[in-house]
Amino acid sequence: MIKFVYPYAALLIFLPFVIRYFSKNKMQISDFALKVPFAKDFSDIKKSTSNRPYAQNGRMFRYFWFLMLIWFFVVLALMRPIKEGLPVRLEHEGRDILLITDISTSMLEDDFVFNHRRVTRLEAVRAIVSDFVSKRLNDRLGLVLFGTKAYLQAPLTFDRQAVLDVLSSMQAGMAGQSTSIGDAIALGLKNLSTSKTKKDNQVIILLTDGENNDGAMSFAQAIALAKEEGIKVYTIGVGSPAFSVSAAFFGLQNQGLDEKNLKILAEETQGRYFRAESLSDLIEAYRKIDALETDTIKDNYVYPRQELYFEALFAALMIAFCGLLSVALKGWKQ
Repeated sequence: MIKFVYPYAALLIFLPFVIRYFSKNKMQISDFALKVPFAKDFSDIKKSTSNRPYAQNGRMFRYFWFLMLIWFFVVLALMRPIKEGLPVRLEHEGRDILLITDISTSMLEDDFVFNHRRVTRLEAVRAIVSDFVSKRLNDRLGLVLFGTKAYLQAPLTFDRQAVLDVLSSMQAGMAGQSTSIGDAIALGLKNLSTSKTKKDNQVIILLTDGENNDGAMSFAQAIALAKEEGIKVYTIGVGSPAFSVSAAFFGLQNQGLDEKNLKILAEETQGRYFRAESLSDLIEAYRKIDALETDTIKDNYVYPRQELYFEALFAALMIAFCGLLSVALKGWKQ
């Protein structure tokens, strides 16, 4: 899209016409005051030039519009035309939000209700987290999935669709049957440490339905590490704290939700703990986090600009050069 920085400079296009008009009137006034004492000589001159008036007028007419064409491109350059490109996102702005989500086999427990039918914890989490991701337009998002092992499935990125694709394909048990919360937090903190975003704009959202019963790092060590790094952590405990039927089926030693350490982790890192025993609780938890981590950036796009005034000046110079060359060639032929 082409725009002009100084559009009102277009009025200068009429300047030659104004000068020509007043110059012509001045010449006519001077003609009335002109005294010709030698009438006979003037008559002879008139006769000698009577055969060329139309040729001279036609040549002057062509010269005038030729100069006007040059003047047009000069004025166009003065208007300073610019071409705006497509908007480009400023990648250094916004927040870094890392989602750490439990996909252990206990997430198969179907203790959530949606549209009067029971759904698993994982199905509910997939729907609510996907909606949260879709709304964070100006943030970089990352995703860590964990069970027995923790895996960085989506490094911090502005590509929300990539994160949504991972969420849609995650399955309970694909990372193991047990729960390594400490390792997942450590992996998330390691990923955030490579970011250039300020610590105040880095957030972790940890969601789990169990306790830290596997992995190399204890929950206490993970809490100390998160506090040392200065990363705010929101924790969400989902499902019933009672013994999980699914966990019993798979033979796991699941002692239920470790609310105590989830609360300590949130408090020590200036975050908040949310309890989600139902789908509405889960929706409310992410709604509150979205409200707490508001997007303060109103305009995070730039529009690349290309200056075009030099092209107009080049056109004016080329026309002037062609005109001078034409005059020189006619003089040479004569």
